[in-house]
Amino acid sequence: MKYSGDVLGRTLLQAILVVIPLLLPLGASGQNVDAGKLLFGTYCETCHGENGDGNGPAAAAFMLKPRDFALAAYKFDTDADWKKGSDADLANVIRHGPATYGGSLLMPGWANLSDEQIRQLVAYIRSLER
Repeated sequence: MKYSGDVLGRTLLQAILVVIPLLLPLGASGQNVDAGKLLFGTYCETCHGENGDGNGPAAAAFMLKPRDFALAAYKFDTDADWKKGSDADLANVIRHGPATYGGSLLMPGWANLSDEQIRQLVAYIRSLER
């Protein structure tokens, strides 16, 4: 059976368009999660705990326990899109601290982090959700 170049080229292009999107996000997302985990260990783990469950060593001193990220029970709609806990909301809380949005004064904002580092932290926090 002989295939014309047009049919073969179209079939190859369709295969590429199906396979490439499946492969690329996984690598990028996995890298973001790994990098985010390192950042989490530096900036968040003391309060939120190693597993993001709100049981970090400093949490015992707080009246209200830090957020348990596994529950994905986010409180703020920082960008007024009527959706609490979007990636943009998490990024805003990380960058500016929850007090900016009426939340706890105990969590500082991390304005020193780059946009990429914030994205990595958000990716890691999302990986903790059940």
